[in-house]
Amino acid sequence: MHETYEQEGLPPSARPFASARLGIIGGGQLARMTALAALPLGCEVSVLERNPFSPAAQLIPLTVTGDWSDDETLRRFVAQVDVVTLENEFVDAAVLRRLEDRGHKVFPSAACIALTQDKLLQKEALVRAGLPVAEFCAVDSPAQIAAAGEKFGWPLVLKTRRNGYDGKGNATIHSPAGISAAWETLRGDDQALLVEAFWRFSQELAVIVTRGRDGNVVTYPVVETVQRDHVCHVVRAPAAIAPALADQAAEIARRAVTAVGAVGSFGVELFLSETGAIAINELAPRVHNSGHYTIEACVCSQFENHVRAVLGWPLGSPRLIAPAAVMLNVLGMQRGGGRPLGLEQALAVPGAFVHLYGKAQSGAGRKMGHITALGQTTREAMATAQEAARALYFEPIT
Repeated sequence: MHETYEQEGLPPSARPFASARLGIIGGGQLARMTALAALPLGCEVSVLERNPFSPAAQLIPLTVTGDWSDDETLRRFVAQVDVVTLENEFVDAAVLRRLEDRGHKVFPSAACIALTQDKLLQKEALVRAGLPVAEFCAVDSPAQIAAAGEKFGWPLVLKTRRNGYDGKGNATIHSPAGISAAWETLRGDDQALLVEAFWRFSQELAVIVTRGRDGNVVTYPVVETVQRDHVCHVVRAPAAIAPALADQAAEIARRAVTAVGAVGSFGVELFLSETGAIAINELAPRVHNSGHYTIEACVCSQFENHVRAVLGWPLGSPRLIAPAAVMLNVLGMQRGGGRPLGLEQALAVPGAFVHLYGKAQSGAGRKMGHITALGQTTREAMATAQEAARALYFEPIT
């Protein structure tokens, strides 16, 4: 378990048939669900992850355990795959460029990841494409934040340029008096930051767009996302907005993924104002939490289409198979173990699809799983998902 064929000393003739050999860097729940979509297509999946008991490693015998920035670890990993993809944007683009320089196929490409993993470069690429974003600028000192506040108005959102997610790496500054605390919180003396004008939105929207190696694009329904403490709690599909606004949001999302040279399924987060204006919040160069509902609710899930895209295969239909769907994230409430309690009761709820990620430990706000339900309306689907979610919790540490 968790060894390469090379290490086991097996000759090529001993390897099982595979339609493709897909390697995933990162072993969290996104890799787990991507692997679950790839396996029925006959793919042999390998995972590179530091944690030997990660959610994906539990499923994949061909797991290479180690640091993805270590050259020898990378060499062992890529020796057993044909195509490399990612489950997160934290793999440095320079690492991916080394793989490409050695002739390995990497999707999304190093150039795409370089643009998207740095939020400043990402925003600059979107502006060059003529796409709507909040005003922004790089900041190197508290004085530059104050100057941005004078220019953009208050409040401002201070962000780390790299490695932020679920609100980690963000700080809202309401007045000049809050600059110092935000600068300290985000360690401005040690890492690059940018600042954005606060975009006053009435709804947060998201779109999953899958773009193939040939440039072909499929677009999933525009959904509404509901955040609490910067963590996504609810996804409603489709979003309850006018068809013209949905079309506009979808077109902006398609243009955004094309602008950064995407290959695979990307999440595009959007803001919608009360006046109907739309702005891009961020791009995620990977399968995305806002698209988990697609596993049960769409003809072809975001995960299967990601696999198809990076392998150069035809893309599947993103069409909803029911009028509406809702996804609820199952979040940890406190520090504790990963064993789910109340699972039998949750599974007894008709129409509730329960997904658990197999994490060893829970924590406040940690994503431990999700529940999807379909219905004639999002209200109906929400009631089903909530009934199942209320039954689930994780064992506390006593």
